[in-house]
Amino acid sequence: MTHHIIGKLLQGRYQIVQSLGAGVFGQTYIAVDVDYPENPKCVVKQVKVSSSESGYLDMLRLLFLTETQTLKLLGSHYQIPEFIACFEENEQFYLVQECIEGHTLTAELPIDQQWGCLWSESEVVEFLIDVLGILEFVHSQGVIHCDIKPENLIRRNSDAYGKGEALRKLVLIDFGSIQSIDFGIGAELPIFRIPATSLGYIPPEQFIGQTQPNSDIYALGMIAIQALTGLEPLQLKADPYTNEIVWRSQNTPVNDYLAAVLSQMIRYDYQNRFQSADEVLRVLKQIIWETEPPQILETDSQFPLEGVIEDDNSQNPASRNLSPLFTGIKVGLAANSLLMGFGVYSLINAAPAYSETETLYKATQEYQAGDLQEAIALVKSIPSHSDVYPEAQATIEEWQQQWQVAAQQYQIAQTALDEGRWSNVLHAATEVPNILYWQSKTDKLVRQASVNIEAQTQDLLAKAYERAAEKDFSAALQYLRQIPKESSAGALVQDKLAEYNRKRQIRAAYFLQNAYKKASIGDFDRAVKFLRNIPQDTLVYAQAQVKLNEYTQKQRVLADNQKVASAQRTNLFVSKNSATRIKYLQEVNYLQEVNIR
Repeated sequence: MTHHIIGKLLQGRYQIVQSLGAGVFGQTYIAVDVDYPENPKCVVKQVKVSSSESGYLDMLRLLFLTETQTLKLLGSHYQIPEFIACFEENEQFYLVQECIEGHTLTAELPIDQQWGCLWSESEVVEFLIDVLGILEFVHSQGVIHCDIKPENLIRRNSDAYGKGEALRKLVLIDFGSIQSIDFGIGAELPIFRIPATSLGYIPPEQFIGQTQPNSDIYALGMIAIQALTGLEPLQLKADPYTNEIVWRSQNTPVNDYLAAVLSQMIRYDYQNRFQSADEVLRVLKQIIWETEPPQILETDSQFPLEGVIEDDNSQNPASRNLSPLFTGIKVGLAANSLLMGFGVYSLINAAPAYSETETLYKATQEYQAGDLQEAIALVKSIPSHSDVYPEAQATIEEWQQQWQVAAQQYQIAQTALDEGRWSNVLHAATEVPNILYWQSKTDKLVRQASVNIEAQTQDLLAKAYERAAEKDFSAALQYLRQIPKESSAGALVQDKLAEYNRKRQIRAAYFLQNAYKKASIGDFDRAVKFLRNIPQDTLVYAQAQVKLNEYTQKQRVLADNQKVASAQRTNLFVSKNSATRIKYLQEVNYLQEVNIR
């Protein structure tokens, strides 16, 4: 569980108030900087440490220092969070960065053409230019981001100043998986370690450790296509012969040139893609300066595509001024990518044989989509003489284990939801492996549990406030402690716990002082009553117990003395009455004798 760190104060300065989620490389939190009166928010990333061995820690420490220097440099860009601090505490490594207030790009994207509106071409071009400008800077510093996706792009609130959404810039966050361009070719990225939200945006070469700068361009192109079509990357199909993503159809009216650029950004082979962010920017900016829309390309095989492009150039003066790079895209992509989008395939794209790595990649897509049997069947089709055969067999075993764990944790979450154990639902959800199918199912349970947690929180807070108003801080604290740690009111609860505990301590000390005063005038009954109102887990409780024993004994002694005194007064009264009666009888006897005489 990650919730044990909520409320913790790191470096005596950064107080963790909320968990943002876990990734391959660590856990991310929202914290407040208590060194400043306004307690500004910041983002704290706890780097995952998988071993406590000194050699491993020394290596991690060196890598940590190297990466933080890179983050300092990147943070100088106004569309990248500013680097604030880094430190090591209890053999754990932490990064502190600027907290960007805003919403993720996910909130702006259409989903299955049902939620949100499809983007216009101009909106897509504006978006691409905005983010490519960031990537141009990132790549110029020798860094590849490696995880471009909607969740890692935030529309910053502070840019608006009340002048409209268009002025709010996108900020690129989460550089936890960055790679050096110089050392980009590394170990393969295990499928099961990839966050489910990243799948579909990650290009094929990244799975086999051949990450390139234009791997980020691929991911950005997939986001743009999602904005135009309303389809998430995993919903798009790949052509079985070319492996290229088929995204453009009759239902996707889009400028041919923009379509060509997008198709060039997401080419399966990174060598056939744009090679740099600057290259894409130059092409996009030239599209903007065109004065007339391009002619729709003919697909009739009677007309050579090159001839169509030349005719178009002769009729459109603006086209003549385009760079050779853009002209090449018009010719090359018109013949290949654009027509492929309509389901017409050029003969120059002969059908290549599947490589085993590609088969494994496609199997992964099936696995993430929820078809375990199909995924395993694809993996088993890899021949035993293949170089990836051992990895493929290990992948099958890994998938089966992960699938079983996911199914078990989902059932645990479902049972917990049915029994009203909301926190257990969230706990079970964190144990679900990164399988998109199971995480999607579990997310529905988490949303229900979260709603119930918030309702429970408001009820408990109301009861706590009511008891606190009656100065019954012990009962108020009991209600607060019942509030689940996963509640969004976590920071408020921590504040109220501290406040009510402080007031309870003050009230306990007040009771003790009153007990002293009552005892000083011999009113041990009242003194004992004050002492018995002091809660057990207060600072003065031990002292109160000593005085309680003392005053109770004095109370008993006083009570015994009072009984003795009362008895003595009673005996004296009886004695006095007896003497008076004897004297009275004597007088009566005397009178009787006189009368007789």
